Amino acid sequence: MSTELEGILETALYVSDLEAAEDFYGRVLGLDVVIRQEGRHVFFRCGAGILLIFDPSATAHPAPADALPVPPHGATGPGHACFRVPREKMDTVIARLRAGGVAIEADFHWPNGARSIYFRDPAGNSLECAEPRLWNLE
Repeated sequence: MSTELEGILETALYVSDLEAAEDFYGRVLGLDVVIRQEGRHVFFRCGAGILLIFDPSATAHPAPADALPVPPHGATGPGHACFRVPREKMDTVIARLRAGGVAIEADFHWPNGARSIYFRDPAGNSLECAEPRLWNLE
């Protein structure tokens, strides 16, 4: 099967406290802010993609007539995102998380040998760092 889809350009997570999210994703994970709109969203560069962090109470409403025509969206409850991390950098990521006071919930090797770690952001979203070979993407 052929597809024109080349990959994931952006991934969205939803939080009620944008300031805590900006601190976590910026200071703890080291991602750079690309765009911030007070009370609505903060977007981060993550490798070749963008991580979108929205406040669902702001995005659940239709856009005003003078805004971009983005349909309403949002989610409640914890979501999940997985960051691509090479094997040789995994321990550095773990040290960075621990230095930021972040607990590692799981650290294991999948049946194919790929390593994953799981942890939470301040909103309770389940985050994972995994080697690309988890999905045979080396």
